[in-house]
Amino acid sequence: MAQPELNTNSALSRVKEINVFALLFAVIAIAVVLTYLIPAGEYARVDVNGRSVVDPQSFTFIESSPVKPLGLVNSVHTGMVEASSIIFFVLIIGGTFGILTATGAIEALIVTLSRKLQNQEKWLIPIMMFFFAMGGTLMGMAEETIPYIAIMIPLAIALGFDALTGAAIVLVGASVGFTSAIMNPFTVGVAQGIAELPTFSGAGYRIGVFVVMYAVSVGFVYRYAMKVKKERGYGFFGNYEGKSSADLLRSEVVLTTAHKWILTCFLINFVVLAFGVIEYGWYITEIAGLFLLLGIIIGLIGRLSANTVVDSFLKGAAGLISGALVIGVARAIVVVLNDGHILDTMLYYAATAINQVPPAFSAFGMLVLQSLVNFIVPSGSGQAALTMPIVTPLADLVGVTRQTAVLAFQFGDGISNILTPTSGYFMAGLAVAGIPWIRWVKWIWPLILTQYGIGAVAVIIAQLIGYGPF
Repeated sequence: MAQPELNTNSALSRVKEINVFALLFAVIAIAVVLTYLIPAGEYARVDVNGRSVVDPQSFTFIESSPVKPLGLVNSVHTGMVEASSIIFFVLIIGGTFGILTATGAIEALIVTLSRKLQNQEKWLIPIMMFFFAMGGTLMGMAEETIPYIAIMIPLAIALGFDALTGAAIVLVGASVGFTSAIMNPFTVGVAQGIAELPTFSGAGYRIGVFVVMYAVSVGFVYRYAMKVKKERGYGFFGNYEGKSSADLLRSEVVLTTAHKWILTCFLINFVVLAFGVIEYGWYITEIAGLFLLLGIIIGLIGRLSANTVVDSFLKGAAGLISGALVIGVARAIVVVLNDGHILDTMLYYAATAINQVPPAFSAFGMLVLQSLVNFIVPSGSGQAALTMPIVTPLADLVGVTRQTAVLAFQFGDGISNILTPTSGYFMAGLAVAGIPWIRWVKWIWPLILTQYGIGAVAVIIAQLIGYGPF
């Protein structure tokens, strides 16, 4: 079956979005003004086991050096340069996923699973949500989920469920994985790099979070789906009123041997990645190279021509251009604060204000902060670039482990991605399903509150047990 043709741009245009670049540029301007208002100061940095750590007793005020007006625009280029390694890392991985999509392996797997589950509706929700959750937690699946909403909703309706159930299987499933971020390169990978933590370290704890988040989310969607199956009038069908999955079930799409080999290579890639990170300390350069090699291999297995491989890579990378540029523009804010020598002053005042609060509650405060920032900067990698250079030394000052600070970031970034109207891919998904945002919020808010509760408990426990390595 040909993949449903969705006009994502049209779906997005129906939503009045806050332009993230305009907001970030406004914040850069505010940061420039603050360099004239806040006294300059600095902490001494000391090297501890190869990482730069703030000496909490070393803060001193220094001569002010406010950023000149031209620095407002210069900082954007400087931010792009400083964040270039992360920007190109994101683009290379996006390009590899573009090649994977072009092979048709993901679509064939989903359609095959859907066919096999057509008469086993009780297994549809946990199995398909697990598939999308693994996509979110291993490869940062988000925008890529939108086309599959048009596959899952007709199937869910044909099995006695509704549009909310079909959309939730995709959106909630991917969100659970994206939030727990066992090996999500776009969130925990970027954030840990900025925090100078070993790449994908602390995965064991995040696996535990994944299991809890997944179980709770599946239970929430499953209970609702069973109510709809018992009483159809309880459901909501959006754009799919009266639709069935007949076309999907008659589809000629099959999971070929080549598709199976491609998916096997994809899984092997993550095994090799984990081994390289643990044994050899691989970082962004090596991980990006591994994904690029994966793209070439699956292109060969999928019998794609050289031109198709390159075009698919460019298409996949182009889909992440906006998010990649957000990383550089967000970095410009930090550039201004550093050039004006007020970042350390802000850290000093913040640390002084919360120094009497137990570190566990400081960690919870970081979760709240990241959740608020995510409303303005819905890009996970962009939010990491904006907040982690500030949160990392603050965590050192108030006694919160850096790994816990990253955990607070990934919860604050991930949970609200299927709630806030500034999340573009989420709003596009609702538009495809024909589900009004208010209707979705009324349905999803108990689960969102539960997930925030899980996140808060996980962050506090992480701090209490010294979740690290540091």
